[in-house]
Amino acid sequence: MIVTTEKLTKRYGDKTVVDAVELNVRAGEVYGFLGPNGAGKTTTIRMLLGLVKPTSGTARVLGEPPGSPKALLRIGSLIEGPGFFPYLSGRDNLRVHARRRDRTDIEVDAVLEQVDLSDAKNAKFKSYSLGMKQRLGVAAALLGQPELLILDEPTNGLDPAGMADMRDLVRELKRQGQTVLLSSHLLGEVEEICDRVGVISNGRLVAESSVQELRGDTVLLVRADPFDIAERVVENSSVVDGALHVHASEEDAPKIVRALVEADVDVREIRPLRRTLEEVFFEMTAGVR
Repeated sequence: MIVTTEKLTKRYGDKTVVDAVELNVRAGEVYGFLGPNGAGKTTTIRMLLGLVKPTSGTARVLGEPPGSPKALLRIGSLIEGPGFFPYLSGRDNLRVHARRRDRTDIEVDAVLEQVDLSDAKNAKFKSYSLGMKQRLGVAAALLGQPELLILDEPTNGLDPAGMADMRDLVRELKRQGQTVLLSSHLLGEVEEICDRVGVISNGRLVAESSVQELRGDTVLLVRADPFDIAERVVENSSVVDGALHVHASEEDAPKIVRALVEADVDVREIRPLRRTLEEVFFEMTAGVR
């Protein structure tokens, strides 16, 4: 495991912000740390990086305790908003970061290209839009090709095109063998690019699984006439809003259609139904207070 925690807890006075969280991030995966604003995502990440000391519990990151200099050299991170010198250009800001990590100007230019900031690299940071500032923060995190990349709300401030570019970048990092821990409150974003997710609500980890497992089995929606005959022909089905909901996989659809046609039933519609991650999330967190 790249990241493991055991009963990781953080309290501020009487308020428990992170409550006995147990994360397990595997090598080479994109792990979505999912939850609403204020759920405890950023505090958990800060503890993993050694920026916040836990009240109780333990964590290991790349086999080392949080904040270990040995581990930090192998981690790239963007936590909340990026911090840069306003009167330096984007490129010069990255050169400052590069010197701290013993990286070269060639690497600086490479990560600027990765986040699509090459054309604006000589403009001052203070002139950047919020989305450009966010991309520069991701570029800084990418310096040195870290084994583990921790991104806290990386699409904050990005327009739809920028969000799509960020998703493509995360997919490319995975293809290159890097592990990405991605914190987000955008369920659609997590659903598109993450292999597994941890769902946190009010400081508690309420689920950790693959996106597919969380969404559950596929249900096929079938609309057909005559309906009463279709209901008799199709097994493992129930009637919902005038249609059949069949507990079967998408691969079973042709077989179902053939059976209905052979029974002189006209098939008007057949398509897969699967709960969205958003629906699952609200089900999981509805009772968590």
